[in-house]
Amino acid sequence: MKKIVFVILFLFSLTVFAQNEQLAQNYFDRGEFEKALLSYQDLLKMQPSNAVFFQKTIDCQQQLQQYDVAEKAIQERFAKYKQASLLIELGYNYQLKKEDAKAKSYYEEALDRIRKNANEVYSIAQVFEKKSLINYALQSYQLALEKEPKFNFNFQMALLYGQLGNTDMMITTFLDEAAANPQNSIMIQNQLSRFMIEDADANFNDALRKNLLLRSQKDQNILWNQYLSWFFVNQKEYGKAFIQEKAIYKRNPESFGNIVNLGQLAIEENEDETAKEILTFVLENTKDLDLLVQSNTYLMEMRIKSAPEKDYPVIENELIALIKEYEVSPYTLPLQILQAHFLAFNLKNPETAKTILKNALEMPITNYQKADMKMELADILLFEEKFNQALIYYSQIEEDLKNDIVGHEASLKAAKTSYFKADFEWASKQFKELKSASTQLIANDALEYFLLITDNTVADSTQTALKKFARADFLLYQNKRQEALTAFLDVLKLEKADEIKAITLLRLGKIYEKNGDFVTALTQYQEIIDKHKDEIYTDEALYFSAEIYNSQGNIEKAKSLYEKVIMEHEDSIYYVEARKKYRQLRGDTAS
Repeated sequence: MKKIVFVILFLFSLTVFAQNEQLAQNYFDRGEFEKALLSYQDLLKMQPSNAVFFQKTIDCQQQLQQYDVAEKAIQERFAKYKQASLLIELGYNYQLKKEDAKAKSYYEEALDRIRKNANEVYSIAQVFEKKSLINYALQSYQLALEKEPKFNFNFQMALLYGQLGNTDMMITTFLDEAAANPQNSIMIQNQLSRFMIEDADANFNDALRKNLLLRSQKDQNILWNQYLSWFFVNQKEYGKAFIQEKAIYKRNPESFGNIVNLGQLAIEENEDETAKEILTFVLENTKDLDLLVQSNTYLMEMRIKSAPEKDYPVIENELIALIKEYEVSPYTLPLQILQAHFLAFNLKNPETAKTILKNALEMPITNYQKADMKMELADILLFEEKFNQALIYYSQIEEDLKNDIVGHEASLKAAKTSYFKADFEWASKQFKELKSASTQLIANDALEYFLLITDNTVADSTQTALKKFARADFLLYQNKRQEALTAFLDVLKLEKADEIKAITLLRLGKIYEKNGDFVTALTQYQEIIDKHKDEIYTDEALYFSAEIYNSQGNIEKAKSLYEKVIMEHEDSIYYVEARKKYRQLRGDTAS
C-alpha cells in the first residue's frame, strides 16, 4: 500500500512540476518577465543544475535590465561548472550594458577554449548563434577546423554565411558539403531553394548556376549533372534540365524515371514541344513496360488536348492500337483510363467508357488504382448528369483514402457535383471544410467556389444568376465549349448579374483563349481590369492577359502586366510566376 501511495505522490509531483514549467514559459512568451523570473527561480531551486532554468532566469533578468544581478549569477555558475558557454553569456551581458571591450574579451576567452580543445566547438558555436553573434559562431567553426581538419562543419557554416548575406560563400560551402556527403543533397537543395524563392534581384540564381556549371566542367562527377537538372527544374527550364538528364542517362541507364517525371512537369507548364522531345527520347531508349505506358499516355493526353474534332477517329484508333500492343492488364491502367475519358468527353460515348472502367475494376489492382478507376467512373457519371451515382463513387474514394490527397480530390469533386446540381447550401459547407486542405491547389479551388456561392447568395437570395452560372460551368465540364460560351453570355444579360459578372468574364476569356480568339479573350480580361478592379479576379485577368501578350511576342505589354501582378497583388497564386517571367523579360536571368 505504501508503494502505491509513493507512486501516486511521485506522479502527482511530476505533473505539478510540468505545469509550473509551462506556466513560467507562458509568462515569458507573453512578455511578463517579472512573473516568469519568479517562476523560473522557483524551478531552479528545485533543480539547481538545470541549465535551461538557469538560462531562462538570466534571460528574464536581462529583459528587465537587471544586468548586475545576471552578471553575478553567471559568474557564480561559471566558478562552479567552468562551462565555456557561460563565458559567452557573461560577454553578452556586458554587450547589453554597452561595455563592448569587456564583452569582446569574454568572447575571445571562449574561442581560446576551442584553440585548446576543438571538441568545445559544438557548445560554443551554438551559443554564439543563439545570441545572433554570427561572425563569432563562424569563427568558432573555422578555429575548430584549423585544430582538427577532419571535422566537417560545411552545412552549419553555409547557413551562417547565408545569415550574413554572403551568398557566394554560402553556395560554395553548401556545394562543398554536397561533394563530401552526397546523401545530404535533399537538405542542401531545400536550403538553396529558400534563397532561390526569396532572392530579390536574381543574382543568387545566376551565382548558383555559374558555380554548378564550373564544377561540372572541372569534375565529371554525375552529382553535378543531377544538381544542374534540379536547378533548371526549379527555374522551369525543362529543356536545359533534359540536357543534364540525358548526360546522367548515358552514365546511368537506369535513370529513366527522372526523365519521365521531367516530361510530366513540362506538360504541366504547357511546354508541349519540350515534353514531346523528352517522352519521345524515353520511347526510343527503353523497353520497360511501365515507362512505355506512362510516356505514351502523356503523349496521347497532349495530342487530345490540342486536337481538332476531325482528328478524333485517328486518335481513337491509336489508343486502341496502343492498348492492343501492351495488352489489357493492371500495367496499362493509365492508357485504359485515358481511353475511357476520351470516349466519354470527346466522342460522347459514355457507355463504352464505363464498360472499360468496370472491367478494369475486376482486375487484381491496388486501392490507389481502384480509386483512379472509380474517380474516372464518377467523372463520367457526372458527365451524364447522373449526380447521385457519381456522388456514391466519390464518397467511396473519400472513405477508402481518408486524409490522402486522392481522398481530398474526391471530396472536392463531390462538392462540385453538389454545386453543379444547384445544391448550393450543401456544396458551400463542403467547400468551407476544404478551404483548409493541406493541398494548396485543392484549398484554392475550394475557396474560390465557397466565395462564389456566398457572395452571390447574399446579393441575390433567389440565386438566379448563380444557378445559370453553375449550369454554364457544368457545360464547360462536359466539354461542350460552344454551349458553355452561349450560357455564360446569357448570364451577363441578367439584371442581377453584377456580383457574378467578373468571374463570368474570366470564364469567357478562357473559352475564347481555347478557341484561339485571343483578341476577344483580352477584351474580357480588360473589362475585369477596368470595371472590376476591386474584386478578387483582377490578378488572374492581369496574369492571363500578360501570358497572351508574352506568347505573341509583345514583350513590353506583357512586362507591364506581370509588373502589376507583382506590385498590386502580392497574395496572388500567380505572384511567383509573374515575378519570374517579369525578370526573364527584363533580362535579369542569365541563360
